[in-house]
Parts: sequence; structure tokens; C-alpha cells
Amino acid sequence: MDSMIFDTHAHYDDDAFDEDRAELLGSMQEHGIGRIVNVGASLSSCKKTADLMHQYDYVYGAIGVHPSETGEMDEEGLNLVRTLAADPKCVAIGEIGFDYYWPEPSKDIQKIWFERQLDLAGEMKLPVIIHSREAAKDTIDLMRAKNAGEIGGVVHCYSYTKESARDYLDMDFYFGIGGVLTFKNAKKLVEAVEYIPMEKIVLETDCPYLAPEPNRGKRNSSLNIPYVVTRMAEIKGISEEEVRRITWENACRLYRMK
Repeated sequence: MDSMIFDTHAHYDDDAFDEDRAELLGSMQEHGIGRIVNVGASLSSCKKTADLMHQYDYVYGAIGVHPSETGEMDEEGLNLVRTLAADPKCVAIGEIGFDYYWPEPSKDIQKIWFERQLDLAGEMKLPVIIHSREAAKDTIDLMRAKNAGEIGGVVHCYSYTKESARDYLDMDFYFGIGGVLTFKNAKKLVEAVEYIPMEKIVLETDCPYLAPEPNRGKRNSSLNIPYVVTRMAEIKGISEEEVRRITWENACRLYRMK
């Protein structure tokens, strides 16, 4: 029996799945997708994530507010995150971090809620899912200042160099790798994946975004992960079965599951 695939980062609450969500999620097990973590981004998507993790045995949740959505955050919002994250099926706080691609919300606002949610994760003894876009140095600096290594977690959709990877490895973080690995222009990510130990890699989709080749540009889903597995097996010089088995074990360690 081949190992099942663990999609560590998905957004099935997204409107892109409104037409066929139940059918698609209902088909995962027969297609070899054994577990999915649906990740909150806004307060409303956190509520939807909580619903999804109760509807499906194999769907778990991460609860948190994405940096681009921190403009809506206040104490009441943080209390909602805390309440939803207390659910036994919530396995992480996230996705949280910095996103400097867009000018809003300001870096100061992003920083406040990144710090507050990191503190919450420490308090609740949950790992964090880090989103970092065009903010490599600020992310590492803040995580070091907050002793994020003691909290633990994953850098989702890892997009920096192998040099930056060393900083996260020093904190014993995992790396979420998805469809971008298959892109023709993914040289930097391929180099990082060559460098990162297999024991620190987990598979993810970020669906509906970032579908791998040959489906680049289309709506992504967990059913596309085998393309990433194939590419990773080539880069690491191991079998596809080993990639599935090792990344499953890694994901279980990351999210502290059996």
C-alpha cells in the first residue's frame, strides 16, 4: 500500500470551491490524499475553517489572520482566533507573518498582529504557519526576537534562498513546498530544496492558488500534489513513495499528530 499524501496547507473555504467543494473533498481519500489542514486567512475564513474541520474526519484546521488581512484585527478579533484555536482539531496558529508585496496594511500594523499571534501560539502551545513575502529579513528578525524556535512551525510556500533556509533550520522550522517547485523558473527554490534536509520538508498546495505544471494558472487542489512529489523525488534522488512517507511523518511531527 502506497503512503497517503498530507496536504499541510489548503484554503478549501475559498469561493473558488463553492460549486464543487463537497464533491471534491469527498473524493480525496480515494485519490490518496489522507489528511488536509485548511488554513485560516481572515476572521471569516477562520470561521469557515472551523466548519470544514468538523464536516470531514481528515480535515484539520489552522486558525490565524494573514498579514494582508490584519487591518481588520482588534482585541475582539484576537479573542475569536483564541476561541476557535482551542478546538481539538485546530493544529496550528496561522497563517501569520509579513507580506510587503502590497502597501496595505502598513508594516507597523502587520508587525503588531504577527507578534500578538506568535504570543498566542506560545500560550496555546501550538505551532505557527508563517507567511513571508518580500520580507525575508524582517521575518527572521522578529522570529528570533520572539524565540519562535521554541514555538515551532512551518514556513509556508517557502520562496527565499538556501541562505535564508539556514536561518529557519537554525530555529528547527519546517518548510512547506508546493506547486512552485515544478515551475520552469524555479531555480532558486530547487536549490533551496536540494539544501533543506528531507526531514524538514512538508507538502502543501496553497489551493486554489499555485497549481503545479502542467496545470499552472488553473485552480489548484490537493489532487495536484503528485506532480510536486514527482519533482521532489527527482531533486532528492529518492523514490516517490519515500517522498510521500517522509513528508507524511514530517507533517505529523510538525502538527503534533499521531
